[in-house]
Amino acid sequence: MNFYKTMEKGAIIAAHFGTTHEDTREKTIDIINKKLKNEFDKLDFFQVYTSRIINRILSKRGIENLNTTQILEKLVEQGYQHVIIQPTYIINGTEMEALKREVDMFSDKFEDIRVGTPLLTEVDDYFKLIEVIEKEVGVLKEDEGVVMIGHGTEHPALSAYPMLAYVTKDLEKPIYIGTVEGYPGLDNVVRELKRDNKRKVTLMPLMFVAGDHAKNDIAEDWKESLEENGFEVEVNLRGLGEIESIQNIFIERAKKLENSQPEDILVKKAEYAKGRKASH
Repeated sequence: MNFYKTMEKGAIIAAHFGTTHEDTREKTIDIINKKLKNEFDKLDFFQVYTSRIINRILSKRGIENLNTTQILEKLVEQGYQHVIIQPTYIINGTEMEALKREVDMFSDKFEDIRVGTPLLTEVDDYFKLIEVIEKEVGVLKEDEGVVMIGHGTEHPALSAYPMLAYVTKDLEKPIYIGTVEGYPGLDNVVRELKRDNKRKVTLMPLMFVAGDHAKNDIAEDWKESLEENGFEVEVNLRGLGEIESIQNIFIERAKKLENSQPEDILVKKAEYAKGRKASH
């Protein structure tokens, strides 16, 4: 079912983790919101910040953002029947799980509600991201490397970071992956850089927005630690959400949702269970 083949009300929601930093918000969240509005002009646009902490901080500044539950309650009250939700998360971690749980609570309140995927979901996504980063940094000298640093998480989705690191190594790209909280950590990255005889390093956030983690952990802590280990360090605090091709990936995810048939998760589970029984 295409959303445009009905007279019922339809909406598209951009689900962001959020940020308290206006400078990076203007370059990332505001831009992709505008693009979504333009690309889906027949749907009403809404945004949510899914971080309760960020919403509380902004509320103290007089800035109110609805969370997922609040916006879905509002859409139910206003008679919306068809909803697309496109997150701008990097991995399928805690925030994505929470988003799905909240959506599940409203599954019977809408005719059709669809949720998109984070940046790193399928295997091809990792290769596409490396391709984007390679174009972003340009040609590097033999002794130069790029270190991309993600948030990290206690969620099993932490495995996305070493997966990305494996892909860069497999492709023999001078791109190294680290996390603020998790694996690979700083020590792992330092060993990799020294093993590959890198001398000059550019630090970049593996994050949609360049907020607290980027400005404090990356631009200060990681930079200082790498310099102490003998590297010449530059910092490029450009969130992934500032890169047009990354923005377009999320736009395409939402378009795919719009034009595809709704997935029947119960049928998919039944097929999966049947397949497992047949394999034993």
